[in-house]
Amino acid sequence: SPAMLRDEKTEADFNRFLRCLDDVTTLLEGLKSPDPAVQEKAFAETEKRLREQEASGEEEEEGRTTVNRTRINTSVRAFPSEIKAGLSSDESFLAALEKDAKERAQRRKRNEQLANDLKEQGNEAFRKGDFALAIQRYTEGLEKLRDKQELYTNRAQAYLKLHEYEKAITDCEWALKCNKSCYKAYYLMMKAHMKLQHFTEVKQCLAEMLEIDPHKDHLLRDIAMEAELEERRVADEEAAEREVQAGNVAASSIQELLQRISSPDHDILYYTGGIRLLAEALKSRTEQTFFRTNNGFSILRNETVRGAFCAESRSAAEEELCVSLLLLWQAACAGNEENQRLLLAQPEVGAQLPELLSSGTAQIQRESLALIALYSESKSGRRLLLKQDLSRWLQILLAFIKSTDERADSAMNILSDLTEEESFQTQCRATFATGVLPLFTELLVCAGRLRQAALARGVGVLGSLCADVGLRAQLAQSRECWQACLQLLDGDPDASSPGYQQCVFAVLGLMMNLLLESNGTIQDFAVPISGRCLALLNHQDGRIVTRATGVLSRVLPASPSAVEDVVKGGVVKKMLKFLKAGGHLASSYAIMTLSICTKSCRRATEELLKRDKRLRVLLKLLESRDELLVGNAAFCLSQCLLLPGAASSLLGSDVVQLLLRQAGGDARRSSVQQNSAIALGRLCVAEPRHIHQLRKLNGLAILSSSMKYVHSS
Repeated sequence: SPAMLRDEKTEADFNRFLRCLDDVTTLLEGLKSPDPAVQEKAFAETEKRLREQEASGEEEEEGRTTVNRTRINTSVRAFPSEIKAGLSSDESFLAALEKDAKERAQRRKRNEQLANDLKEQGNEAFRKGDFALAIQRYTEGLEKLRDKQELYTNRAQAYLKLHEYEKAITDCEWALKCNKSCYKAYYLMMKAHMKLQHFTEVKQCLAEMLEIDPHKDHLLRDIAMEAELEERRVADEEAAEREVQAGNVAASSIQELLQRISSPDHDILYYTGGIRLLAEALKSRTEQTFFRTNNGFSILRNETVRGAFCAESRSAAEEELCVSLLLLWQAACAGNEENQRLLLAQPEVGAQLPELLSSGTAQIQRESLALIALYSESKSGRRLLLKQDLSRWLQILLAFIKSTDERADSAMNILSDLTEEESFQTQCRATFATGVLPLFTELLVCAGRLRQAALARGVGVLGSLCADVGLRAQLAQSRECWQACLQLLDGDPDASSPGYQQCVFAVLGLMMNLLLESNGTIQDFAVPISGRCLALLNHQDGRIVTRATGVLSRVLPASPSAVEDVVKGGVVKKMLKFLKAGGHLASSYAIMTLSICTKSCRRATEELLKRDKRLRVLLKLLESRDELLVGNAAFCLSQCLLLPGAASSLLGSDVVQLLLRQAGGDARRSSVQQNSAIALGRLCVAEPRHIHQLRKLNGLAILSSSMKYVHSS
């Protein structure tokens, strides 16, 4: 690896100065020490150093100062006269040091101002693209102030622009001597090492950057991936070159095939056959590298090939050529990130891919999907895809749900991969309202005539896209979307089929995501939504039951009428059943649903107390470690305690102890303490005999503080 410093003499001078600075600091501390012995020793050492400097005759120019150093000035030695004036030798020496330090501080201040002015001139030249002038100004600034880190990093950045990577590295090393935690210095050094293919040093720089700023872990992971891919590319090409030197037959055959395909004036079948042979020849990573290093991706320069690939409508022969091209690129790009990058760098490819997906030829669509899947299945491949315009891709790929073959599954695989990327979600906004929403509602309405497994995955994709607030708001506002979801939930002639049940499960998940929004459309549909979900509580699939309960917990707050309807329909009994069964997710949704119902419907509270007279279910939930469960259970309990006889039914239970623990605890959710305090207050107001237990547990102070919640509630 390259040496970390190119100028050993300068480095030695810099390090010698740093040691000298440390020694002077130690001496000054000794001279100021209250301990006479320490002071005398420091004074003797200082005198010794002054004599040594005089003997050596060493003088340094101010322009060579590399940091803000305070060198003992040997010319300031007027001790005899100062002693005559009544000053001790210690006092006169300190006075001389102070005078010298002030002079140096003033000179440094002037130099710092000059260095800053030159830095700004350099920055202006850099912004204008005059990197040579920028370097000159930064250099002049360093002549004024050699320890200014910004001048080193700025000059390193200018050197990078001029491809002078070794000089950039040297400047970064000097910047780190001024500031060992300089993130910018490590970043610029990493870029220079990357250009020089010093991959070990790149990794070292990244490690240092991560230690300095752990919050930039995501950015550094991307850079590390780029470095890894570049290192792999270099290794591949070196291995391929060794194979060529060894007389590898595949290398010469690939080169010959590419030359034949690039030659003009042949008929279309000639090129189709050559491309097929070439695709069959690419069986290993080394052969993929031969293809790349012999300009295989320039194949579209051939007019006949490019014409067939980019045609708006194709003859049968052109379709065959297009399919052959797609097969060739699959062979060249499978597992090869550099080849994937070079393929998408061809402008015609990125522009043509959505057109190929929309073509009326099943085989072209099939091979286009296979090629895109090579990209979508890896992080690096998705990054390459997302540099293209993908604004139409969601609509195009969703339309494949109408296909009756494997194209639908391939398209959903790609979409599932792409929806992981935030930038894809952003791109989808452009055509979402005008293209995607109408198509999606059409698919839901036609669910019975489609491949339902593929439709379920498509619904899941839309659910994942709800992570984008803008897309979720558009979906949640769409009356057509809600109507289509409800129509699917209404049932199917083959409602027991696995495919239909997958669709129901996916639609419920989508509805849960949409109900994170609050708008007039949701209020209008709250009653039919809650009615469908109440009916689904009897479904034999437990996953569907759990999600239906989740939808209820989110839609009921939008409509008091919906609450009344589900209470009349027996929702309290169902929720108690789920709470007794003990499934965590179902319990969370069930207790939230009960909280909503008991808050706005007295009938729900009465039924809850009727079905669980001693409120054992709620008391059990108060022992949970899940704060969401505890907070909602305490709320339901406080609502029940408004009913006559509820507080008395709890005599002899451990309700006081449970509520005290939660009201006086340190839960992160304030609703836990507040709801528990309200329940505790209502308990003791409704049945004063609980106060005796409260007193035994030393809980009167908590009860007193909880009364403000009781009054406000």
